[in-house]
Amino acid sequence: MSKSVEREPNTVSADVVIVGAGFAGLTAAERLADLGVSVRVVEGRDRIGGRSYSGEVAGVKVDLGATWVSRRHTEIRNLASRLGCTTTSQFAKGLNVLWMGGERSTYQGTIPEISTEAVEDMGRVQGILHELLSTVDVEAVWESPEADRLDAISFGEWLDQNDAQPGTRALMTILSKVQWGCSPGDVSLLHALRYIRAAGGVSHMLDVEDGQQEERYAETTQEIAMRLAGKLGDRVVVGTPVRRIAQDGSGVTVSTDSEVINARYAIVTAAPAHRADIEFEPALPEKGEWLAKTWRMGALSKAFVAYEKPFWRSSGLSGEALTDTGTVFITFDVSPDDSGPGILMAFCDPRVYDNFSPEARRDRVVRQLVDLYGPQAGAPIDYVDHCWGTEPFAPGGPNPAVPPYASGSYGSALAEPHGRVHWAGVETAGEWAGTMNGAVLTGQRAAEQVARQLGVFK
Repeated sequence: MSKSVEREPNTVSADVVIVGAGFAGLTAAERLADLGVSVRVVEGRDRIGGRSYSGEVAGVKVDLGATWVSRRHTEIRNLASRLGCTTTSQFAKGLNVLWMGGERSTYQGTIPEISTEAVEDMGRVQGILHELLSTVDVEAVWESPEADRLDAISFGEWLDQNDAQPGTRALMTILSKVQWGCSPGDVSLLHALRYIRAAGGVSHMLDVEDGQQEERYAETTQEIAMRLAGKLGDRVVVGTPVRRIAQDGSGVTVSTDSEVINARYAIVTAAPAHRADIEFEPALPEKGEWLAKTWRMGALSKAFVAYEKPFWRSSGLSGEALTDTGTVFITFDVSPDDSGPGILMAFCDPRVYDNFSPEARRDRVVRQLVDLYGPQAGAPIDYVDHCWGTEPFAPGGPNPAVPPYASGSYGSALAEPHGRVHWAGVETAGEWAGTMNGAVLTGQRAAEQVARQLGVFK
């Protein structure tokens, strides 16, 4: 009987090893390769794209992860255009649906006009928020003049202190769930302010027209990443989690299950929480270790429900809905065109969604869509969903749900190099943190930092 023999990992050499094949890692790799630097990109997932991930419903490709771009997202738009990917406008014609306090109504625009008092309250709270945003240094929020005070309470506590009325609170809760994958009480006010300012303010964050939800990619956002990885060829390997990064004065050694990569520098694009899955030698400084411990990922789930045609359009509805209860809390129409299929994208609260069976999840979503759009919503032709909090590798998303005290105390470790290890990834962005545009910007920044060290970029 022969003994099984463990195969020794292959040894690979490159100037720079990049951990993560999302937009930050792939952008950094392309920039360095263009400068004549040899690179190796290793991705723990078995696919390209990070938090951009494509699915299919009724024969139509859909974004299970990152979806929209704004006109102001110039870097991701330039990248996508260069790779032959095309935008399509987010459908927003007609009335939006509101389900609040058990009652259904319709409205126009971004802010539901529940009552004159509710509109005034939303304007009042936004005004106070705008004043605070002007004090925040988006590139180094921990150095903002009142960072300690703003980081000592949650976004939810701040809403309480400012007597936010139910309608205002409901809208801010939806914003929080979509942006950080958590409720307002789970995220620091300072962290919330950083992301809101980075996104161009509350209006730009919430709006479709002239806002962050203005356009989608017909090919899906993961396709952009796939095409970029295709350009890089065999420099990119997937299904290769990094276990250890050791460094000395001359270089780094990155260990995976299948290969050991010797390089002069490393760029790590993993989310702060997932840095803890890598052993560093020497160890990260104390702030870096606490960053990984406290900057936990939020969780968000998405469902797509398909129908023969977008029947809501003939009723004068946009397919956009807001709800303050149940599994679904916001929907959008992502149908290809009027002829069909009709597709509603629903953001779902993982606390009342992820632990159910696929059949039960589908039933919960469809029943809520019937409340919002009528009996026709009860007869879908297809369904698909994705629960980011249950992914087996690097779970969570869309962004970190950072609690009080953690932004001010540990945020400076986000992008501060650890010797020969440099950091990229959407969390390390200043402007456009939380967006694909921000991820691309951080990849460019990290690549240029390392290129300077290598003496190939001045």
